[in-house]
Amino acid sequence: MNRDDFAILKEQVHGRPLVYLDNAATSQKPRQVVEAIVEAYSTWNSNIHRGVHHLSQVATAHHEEARKAVASFINARSSDEIVFTKGTTDSLNALAFSFGEAFIHEGDEIIVSGVEHHSNIVPWQMLCARKKAVLKHVPLREDLTFDMEAFESMLSERAKIVSVAQVSNVLGIIQPVEQIIRLAHERRIPVCIDGAQSVPHMPVDVQELDCDFLAFSGHKMYAPTGIGVLYGKREWLEKLPPHEGGGEMIEHVRWEGTSYNELPYKFEAGTPNFVGSYALHKALDYIQAVGWEAIEAHERELTEYCERQLLEMGCIVYGAGQPKAGVISFNVPSALQTIIHPFDIGTLLDQQGVAVRTGHHCAEPLIDYLGVPGTVRVSFGLYNEKNDVDAFIAALKKAKLMLF
Repeated sequence: MNRDDFAILKEQVHGRPLVYLDNAATSQKPRQVVEAIVEAYSTWNSNIHRGVHHLSQVATAHHEEARKAVASFINARSSDEIVFTKGTTDSLNALAFSFGEAFIHEGDEIIVSGVEHHSNIVPWQMLCARKKAVLKHVPLREDLTFDMEAFESMLSERAKIVSVAQVSNVLGIIQPVEQIIRLAHERRIPVCIDGAQSVPHMPVDVQELDCDFLAFSGHKMYAPTGIGVLYGKREWLEKLPPHEGGGEMIEHVRWEGTSYNELPYKFEAGTPNFVGSYALHKALDYIQAVGWEAIEAHERELTEYCERQLLEMGCIVYGAGQPKAGVISFNVPSALQTIIHPFDIGTLLDQQGVAVRTGHHCAEPLIDYLGVPGTVRVSFGLYNEKNDVDAFIAALKKAKLMLF
């Protein structure tokens, strides 16, 4: 990895060198991805799957090669199991609608975990309201980890699907999805994995996990915004109805009725983001060139290094000591035995060129459980260095002095 590939890291904020520690929200893009976008619009931009002319054929080939690259990246059995979406939220909404139409009835139960992002809560709530079903969440243990005993007790005949984040976007804690999937499958309950915070930071093998669905976003893994993936086992995707209608997803349209396209196209209505898929392919190539072993070791070292210093400062680190995937949430105690508001910390860090995320991180139920107005979150990418952590800690110490 060459840090010079990421031009934005040379920018200055308020006259200070940028220290970007907000990767859980979105990652920066390497030169190779930016150049891919320019190349696509400059040399072969054309609608795909519809044209016999040269540009359309080239665009189609790039789009389908990207689908194959995604399938290989997560070790899907076939590229037919890869549905391109706008991102994790779009993927989960599509799944909730389609699965709900086919398999959810009044009184059925849907199970999520206690750390979920709103995108893995609200679509299921909407489904439950529509179908008069029940959404249940697995409680957290005192150390903020997944309560496996409680989960197992919830796996009744009424439970129809489990949908959990592999990595909490607030805590960074890696959830035991292997065991979750195994227990659910023993009762023939399908499992969806929200991989938004895991796929960019660790190898995810859908066949090894045996998950039924996996959702993730390109923009958190060095690709552009507006491109994402819903993986589904073929046997499930064949059973699910499409969630949107229009061009591309049809086989034939007659006034008497419509027949749908084959997989995966029946879930891809309209003109797809073929430029985004091409750039995503370049981002996957970039990650694989760096290598998972190097990425995991580097990000683990940064996370542990940062957490250790936060604890030495007396900060409250949520889920301290638990295995994390590049994300740390913390608060700074005040002199009045409360906490300094995260927004105040984030504002003062920004004035020193340090970009972090503050607030509820689109996980209000978890923040309510923690009993705080929000947290300060630092999150790492493959381009971050110890110098970034040092600059962040120095800025945090200065902010703390200013607020006491």
